[in-house]
Amino acid sequence: MNFGVRWAADKTPSHKYSRIFPSMHKVKGILMVTKYFKGSRGPVAVIISLIISLLAPISPAAANQPVFKPTMEISRTSANIDVNGDLNDAGWKNAVQSDNFIESYPGDNIAPLAETGVMVTYDEKCLYVAFICYDNRGNIRATMCQRDQFNGDDAVGVFIDTYGDAAWAYKFFVNPYGVQKDYLWTNIVGDDSGYDLVWNSAARITDFGYQVEIAIPFASIRFPNKDRQIWKMDFRRNHPRDSYHQYSWAAHDRNEQCDPCQWGTVSGLADVRPGKGIEILPSLIASQAGAVTDVYNPDIPFDNDNIDGEISLGGKYAINSDITLEATVNPDFSQVEADAAQIDVNTTIALFFPERRPFFQEGRDIFRTLFNSFYTRTINDPQFAGKLTGRSGPFRFGVVSAVDENSYYLIPLEESSVRPFNVGKSYVNIFRGMYSFGESSQFGFIFNDCRYERGGSNSVVALDQRIRLSRNYVIDGQYIMTYTDEPDDSALYYNQATFDRGRYTIGFDGESYTGHGFISRFLRNARHWNFLINYDQVGRTYRTETGYDPWINYRNFVVWSGYNIYFNHGLFEQITPQLYTETRWNFDGSRKWTNVNIALENQLRLAQTHYAIAYNTGWESWSGREFDNLWNLHFDGSSAISDRLGVNFSVETGVGAALNVLEKGREWSFSSGLSIKPFDRLIIEPEGDYLVSNHVDTNEQLFENYIFRTRFSYQATRTLSVRLVVQYTYRSMLVPIDNDGLLEYAEYENRHWDFDPLITVRISPFSVFYFGTTYDYDRLPDDLYPFYHPTPNPDLSSGWELSSRQFFMKLQYLFQT
Repeated sequence: MNFGVRWAADKTPSHKYSRIFPSMHKVKGILMVTKYFKGSRGPVAVIISLIISLLAPISPAAANQPVFKPTMEISRTSANIDVNGDLNDAGWKNAVQSDNFIESYPGDNIAPLAETGVMVTYDEKCLYVAFICYDNRGNIRATMCQRDQFNGDDAVGVFIDTYGDAAWAYKFFVNPYGVQKDYLWTNIVGDDSGYDLVWNSAARITDFGYQVEIAIPFASIRFPNKDRQIWKMDFRRNHPRDSYHQYSWAAHDRNEQCDPCQWGTVSGLADVRPGKGIEILPSLIASQAGAVTDVYNPDIPFDNDNIDGEISLGGKYAINSDITLEATVNPDFSQVEADAAQIDVNTTIALFFPERRPFFQEGRDIFRTLFNSFYTRTINDPQFAGKLTGRSGPFRFGVVSAVDENSYYLIPLEESSVRPFNVGKSYVNIFRGMYSFGESSQFGFIFNDCRYERGGSNSVVALDQRIRLSRNYVIDGQYIMTYTDEPDDSALYYNQATFDRGRYTIGFDGESYTGHGFISRFLRNARHWNFLINYDQVGRTYRTETGYDPWINYRNFVVWSGYNIYFNHGLFEQITPQLYTETRWNFDGSRKWTNVNIALENQLRLAQTHYAIAYNTGWESWSGREFDNLWNLHFDGSSAISDRLGVNFSVETGVGAALNVLEKGREWSFSSGLSIKPFDRLIIEPEGDYLVSNHVDTNEQLFENYIFRTRFSYQATRTLSVRLVVQYTYRSMLVPIDNDGLLEYAEYENRHWDFDPLITVRISPFSVFYFGTTYDYDRLPDDLYPFYHPTPNPDLSSGWELSSRQFFMKLQYLFQT
């Protein structure tokens, strides 16, 4: 039975919402009359019931018809709207309404299971959007949490492409408790969850479902400097039950790969302007840290530093409606949410971590490229940073300049990368420009320059393009040249190993060289058949110190293809068989690896269950050693079992190369995670990762790595939250050592505990108070000594010892004029 029909027979909306959405009221009224007469036994009642059934044998969603690229003309309100979740304000009286929502997923433009209404209006300061979501309130899924942190909740969304070129767009989501989540979408990388804007929202759970109010200040978003605005927009509703239903105002064609190209058009916005005010963001930071200075000498006590405090100041000025200048002095770029540990025991390259620092959020869409040419975390500890971003018609641009006190240098090699190390102060400048044309097509360039105070520099210049050939096909690519002038300082880094056929050493001896790289892709995205053909290469002397490129000297060829099979009824929603193959060579023509992967993905109409099974077979070459007959079998899945419990897991087994000893090992890995919500304000998220490898012939353990992490989050109010992260990490591996010219292997072990409690008071994305601590414990077993210390110390305890600790406080408040 249709969910909306079942619920409508038990509850009718109040009169005010029947006035706003008359089609809902008409259908629900028919259902109520039908119920009354069907409950009677007289012949007149039977006849009237039959007539009504013939005239309206429909669900409440029968009036919902898919409309592609719908239009809406809104008008300005002169009355007040107080965003508090109550829709009785006079400002909503003449707002434009629509209740013609359709289900776009998993259904294909079909009638939704529950009715949704939206109202839109504006005044001189804000765009206002209200949603009325009909539902059984007992089934509503909602979490009281910090902004951006709800997942799997009921929610409504407003999508806005202010320039209408499908190159970038804003997405605003609100759950039934009024908690916000926002994204910046770009046609290069999709949704960017790290983006934050200042806007207002409120929600209220009602007898008939829930309702949401949203106010988006024009000062917070960018749009053309015109008297009349015409924006591409869509309104969405997420309705997660056994399936994750998504409803939208604009109908969607699954044969169209460009999502914003299908949104509706909203006109009627007149005489509105982006903000031209000034934003000032001062911060006060205080901390006190302590650490063990020599873990091998118990006579040296735990060293406590003095309390350290400093002031940070940031500012933003909108020069005009299209150009924004932002600067910060002595910024606090520390991360309150520590990076989660990653399995790295069989990894030869530097790890990649996401960016969470707020300074890089404004205009971050401009700087994204296929090659990660600007990896913002390479600007590690700036004492000053400035940024200019803007748009002039179809041309977008961005400039970043920074003075970095402690810069980390990454040396990429053919099969590994040297762990980043501190080379002192540097001066970084980034220039980026993009020209958009048509729908979701553009050309761009980027120029990066990094110069070190102790000598040396690195420069990168690149061109990129994305061309939408049709609604199914896209070609994109990036073409890069680099120039490196090494520091001439062996004290910074000394190593006589060579690259580029022995022409250069990897140590710092003042050598200079150029490099190149490029990537080119051809993509198809359609209802059923999808594919990707990718070729990319990086030369022997390629190096970028402002991007993330941990390999050199390779050519990659990748082909992926998948076919979507949809089911309108039954247990399966969608089945997607897939084929993936990748081959890598170096520039000498030597093959480095080949992998062929066959996979099957399935989406079920049961607790939002998704699972995939894949088989991979391959061949690899490392340090001149060939490894054939490599394989692995992989299975993963996830499920939202209920509003209170979600689970994800993956299991993999096979034969792989153990890179620490260059031997083949039988590998087994497992990872899992839970999301447990005992009640709406508390979330417990335990997760674990495990990887082990044993020699295929001797069964000797080659390496083992596991991480157990649990995050406890309690949201006391909309602004106050408490969080505790507990993490345990264990690594064990055989490490090669040189014993008087004889290669031997010693076992290296490491055990580590982290305890990170935090109290947060968050008024807005940028006005926040933090107080927290970190406690790190290490255990040093005796078998560390053969590798690290040739002479064991009998006085050193092998128990758990506090290795470091820190208290920190941060107070930050955003002033806007």
